[in-house]
Amino acid sequence: MTDQREADFSKLRTVPVAHRRNKVDPSLLGHAPQTGDTSFAAFWRALPSILAAQDLRYVVDQIVAATGKRAVVAMLGGHVIKVGLGPLLIALMRRGAITHVAMNGSAAIHDFELAAYGGTSEDVAAGLGDGTFGMAEETGRDMNGALARGAAEHRGAGEALAEYLRERADLPGREVSVLAAAAELGIPVTVHAAIGAEITHQHPSADGAVLGATSHRDFKRLAGALTALHDGGVVLNLGSAVMMPEVFLKALTIARNLNGGTPKNFTAVDCDMQRHYRPRVNVVERPTLAGGRGIQLTGHHEILFPLIAWAVLTRLAAR
Repeated sequence: MTDQREADFSKLRTVPVAHRRNKVDPSLLGHAPQTGDTSFAAFWRALPSILAAQDLRYVVDQIVAATGKRAVVAMLGGHVIKVGLGPLLIALMRRGAITHVAMNGSAAIHDFELAAYGGTSEDVAAGLGDGTFGMAEETGRDMNGALARGAAEHRGAGEALAEYLRERADLPGREVSVLAAAAELGIPVTVHAAIGAEITHQHPSADGAVLGATSHRDFKRLAGALTALHDGGVVLNLGSAVMMPEVFLKALTIARNLNGGTPKNFTAVDCDMQRHYRPRVNVVERPTLAGGRGIQLTGHHEILFPLIAWAVLTRLAAR
């Protein structure tokens, strides 16, 4: 049997625990509900001051601090609307805690369908089998029509869709529509198309020139809006894994190219169900290398974003 050398533990050097620097102490721990106060504010205070909970608090602090002073840009993927977060976004818009909404095409479609027809999110698998997926007549007709009118009037895609909804009398989902709220409140909304990735592009009325003109105008408008992030603004990427991170990175470089290297020193946040390469690199990391802070908060949209929204609205109500 081979003789194998063993470490001599009797010679190990130990140190007093009092000399060790600890990352966790009782002041940082979470706690259960206290008697007599089960409010949301109490719940928020009860969260641990550790890791993601502390990051969550920081994001809320930055949004509250930016409200009324700097830009807070919310970039939306489609699932954020599908899982019911439109009313929370609208509440933040009404309080001035969101100053610009940038949507991918999917988010715009879900919001438009909720507003105009009172429902959205079809059964993709069922429709794919017989070729009817995405072929809703009214969605393609009305959205493409609104964009065509917008292109003729030199509007962006977001403005064109928002104005169409604002003017339409029969709107069963008006109160839950982010697009309709943007038109009502005068908050800029931009829609960033990916040709062929959206069901409205399947419709006979789809016009590539219209899609390109209105979406390109919105790209310019987003680039113009980003300048107000400088020194304290917040950009939130909510559920877009590819489209909005790519658009944001290019819009940011345009803004910096035209404004002497600014905006800088803002908070960039990615909120999604899982962590992706593009949001991490294009939203959280690269844009904050020149100053500011990037944060990733990971969790289901329908749980994570209400925590952020409720915390911001509670803080603002206490001002």
